[in-house]
Amino acid sequence: MSNREIAAAFTQIADLLEVKGEDRFRVNAYRSAGRAVADLSEDLAVIAGRGDLAKIPGIGKTTAAKIEEYLATGRIALHQELLAEFPPGLPRLLEVRGLGPKKVAALYRELKIGSLEELRAAIADGRVAGLKGFGAKTAANILEGIAFLERAGERMPLGLAVELAGLLREAVGGFPHVRRVEIAGSLRRGRETVGDLDLLCEADAGHGQSIIERFTKLPQVASVLAAGETRGSVLIDRRDGGQIQCDLRVVPRESFGAAWNYFTGSKEHNVRLRELAVKRGWSLNEYALHEGERRIAGEDEAGLYKALGLAFIPPELRENRGEIEAGGVVPDLIEQADVRGELHSHTTASDGHLSIEQMVEAARARGYSYLAITDHSRSSVIANGLSVERLLRHAAEIRRINAGLKNFTLLAGVECDILPDGSLDYPDEVLAQLDWVVASVHSSQRLDRAAQTRRTLAALSNRYVCVLGHPSGRLIGKRDAMDLDWDAVFKTAAKTGTALEINANWLRLDLKDVHVRQALQAGCRLSINTDAHSAEDLDQMVFGVQTARRGWATRSRVLNTLTADELTAWVAQRRGR
Repeated sequence: MSNREIAAAFTQIADLLEVKGEDRFRVNAYRSAGRAVADLSEDLAVIAGRGDLAKIPGIGKTTAAKIEEYLATGRIALHQELLAEFPPGLPRLLEVRGLGPKKVAALYRELKIGSLEELRAAIADGRVAGLKGFGAKTAANILEGIAFLERAGERMPLGLAVELAGLLREAVGGFPHVRRVEIAGSLRRGRETVGDLDLLCEADAGHGQSIIERFTKLPQVASVLAAGETRGSVLIDRRDGGQIQCDLRVVPRESFGAAWNYFTGSKEHNVRLRELAVKRGWSLNEYALHEGERRIAGEDEAGLYKALGLAFIPPELRENRGEIEAGGVVPDLIEQADVRGELHSHTTASDGHLSIEQMVEAARARGYSYLAITDHSRSSVIANGLSVERLLRHAAEIRRINAGLKNFTLLAGVECDILPDGSLDYPDEVLAQLDWVVASVHSSQRLDRAAQTRRTLAALSNRYVCVLGHPSGRLIGKRDAMDLDWDAVFKTAAKTGTALEINANWLRLDLKDVHVRQALQAGCRLSINTDAHSAEDLDQMVFGVQTARRGWATRSRVLNTLTADELTAWVAQRRGR
């Protein structure tokens, strides 16, 4: 986790230096260093061991020294000094949507605001609206941003939770007498955010207490809430701020299936299972399924469901959304192995971090047989969007590289901005020269429902658009979804045959699970993509697949389960409609 923590520290150093009004070159040096570290696929400790820190683009002598300081001590003195210069609540202000370092600096300098509570009070009494460069509208937007931050701040995003739970699982798995460790709770079900972490451990008899003691002494533990013979509960420091509770339960083999099912949930799903047991005169709890004193099932989950007259229900579907009524006979859900390629990726031509060839290598390393290069269009100026001339040159280069590839297909595409009036960033005669088009909204995301829906439907109706990218535009915990008439979106997508994206980036997961199911019920096709800007981004496909499974998606409804030939035939058919 040191890469992510150092990247976060450098970014916060840059923010706090900017709040102080420090030289912009110094600010940018730390911000660039944060981005450089975040983009690395290799562990910084390994790079430092080779003495190669200074060879990382974006890392200079000073920031290299700070990395070595962190690796040696677990902290960066400058970071701690900057945090000590400001009120403890000030860094939280930087997380409010619409508040960058310059605005936070103005609030702190002019109004002595150093916490969310002080900011809310200053908005209420009109001081923020009266501040130069703010105004009533800005104050109202900030208040809305505070509310959104507080709504989203308690739960941990899926990507961070998977990382942390994986580290804890690995640590517990290394304890003496531990036979098996599994992740349970909402994380196992693939919820987009989680409120806590649950681990289940099978161990040799009589060793539960020693295992719990070791668990409570892990270096990640901030404080111990409870420690007994079979359960330990601790608070873990989150690298994105705050803490999260983690519970470890030690259970015997004969009860592992029942316990894993019980602690995976959801609560509503478990209630339905207990109802089925009661109807048969049985009882079900975290230890076993019983008929009186007779043990019916409990060692494994499959046996538990079978005894209750159900087929095995995958964890992603255990939300009491019809899985019990279906008798557990659920669709043949898509799996990671079904995905043959990535259909939304970026290179150094716009805001990606790798060349075309490097992205091909990364895709091949993950077993893919095709890749669509979809760099940003010209209106995405901040993302180095491509002019028409640059786009066509880029497409020609993609095709040149593709001609030299064996057993791999490279598609020349673009992520084309959908403009506020519904038109696309390039005319049709330009889009017609590409193999693949992802159309996405990147601006004017606060339009009213009617305008936003008209804009989206217009893009869906363009025959050159293959996929509607990250359809709601949300960023989990950071930005609300756009206000759309989803029924109209799904109806139009089904009618035109345009696929809807499940953006697998764990900050997006867009479409979200409930919209995935609604889209499928409307007859839509899907495309699961990572929106990759680096090689490691491709690994987030697992989150997209899990979201698709939560929406009951089968492989036949997902475009990138097709072969390359099937995919190009699909595009040709679409354009000829």
